[in-house]
Amino acid sequence: MSLMERAGLALLHRFDPERAHGLSLVALNTGLAPLPGPVTSPPLATTLAGLALPNPVGLAAGYDKNATAVAALSRAGFGFIEVGAATPLPQPGNPRPRLFRLTEDRAAINRFGFNNDGAEAIALRLSARTRTQVPVGLNLGANKTSENRAADFARVLALCGPHVDFATVNVSSPNTEKLRDLQGPAALAALLSGVMEARAALPQPIPVFLKIAPDLTPDDLAQIADVAMAAGLAGIIATNTTLSREGLKSANRDQQGGLSGVPLFEKSTRVLAHLSQLTEGKLPLIGVGGIATPEQAYQKIRAGASAVQLYTAMVYEGLSLIPRIARGVEQLLARDGFQTVADAVGTGRADWL
Repeated sequence: MSLMERAGLALLHRFDPERAHGLSLVALNTGLAPLPGPVTSPPLATTLAGLALPNPVGLAAGYDKNATAVAALSRAGFGFIEVGAATPLPQPGNPRPRLFRLTEDRAAINRFGFNNDGAEAIALRLSARTRTQVPVGLNLGANKTSENRAADFARVLALCGPHVDFATVNVSSPNTEKLRDLQGPAALAALLSGVMEARAALPQPIPVFLKIAPDLTPDDLAQIADVAMAAGLAGIIATNTTLSREGLKSANRDQQGGLSGVPLFEKSTRVLAHLSQLTEGKLPLIGVGGIATPEQAYQKIRAGASAVQLYTAMVYEGLSLIPRIARGVEQLLARDGFQTVADAVGTGRADWL
């Protein structure tokens, strides 16, 4: 991390976390943050559900909720980007404060509640973007007041699908009441049926992923894996934030909401490995949760992930973390004799089961 980046992070940490979040987006869009451009090489180049990624390190949903910084983020070193979550109608989300740093734990708790500008505004921004070699996807959400939340996901996909490279069905946020109930097999199958119908109607069908919670039993995971494969999904993102508070030290540890960051790493990686075993490599997996180092990204890959995503670690390590992780993964692949990321996927799964 450069002295300038260290100073910038220290300044941002003097602000309320949500205000700092907004200021970081402003810094990106005004060119204050140095951007290295795409990071790639033959070992790092990855194919995920038909998408060509420069490298396997992606941005998780939740940072650029309204697709206002896509151009800058495409030059930040990521191999792919996910914006959103978007809901059919704009909504303010939950009352503030709703984002909390847990500095001692290198973590965060949020209870945003899908605050966003709505699918129409987000679709307009996405339609105006210049396409690059970095795929851009959208996280699909449901309005809090919707009478048919399952249908909301299909509505957002129909509006925004023509302007993105992939989409993610998010039924795993803990911050919209009863949203996680849609992870049950019958409800999930019905929801995904509607989403896949909307996908088929797009001018160019795109890969659709499912993002799941880490707080699931082995039986839950088995049912979700069966439903996902039967629905024809392109893959599963494991995982979203957790409701667990085990082992936390920070003063904000008892705040309500979803916990992300380093404490989630082991829990989410075990879910990932279990899913990898259940799907037997038939369904690509994206590993998310607690990644803050190249070694952790590499462990996710060896646990069964074809690609990874992160977000919270940037709060503490800055944007320069992204190229550091990508290049670090490349070095770890070479150390262990793997020619490509794909060669390493799942080779360490047994360590997590």
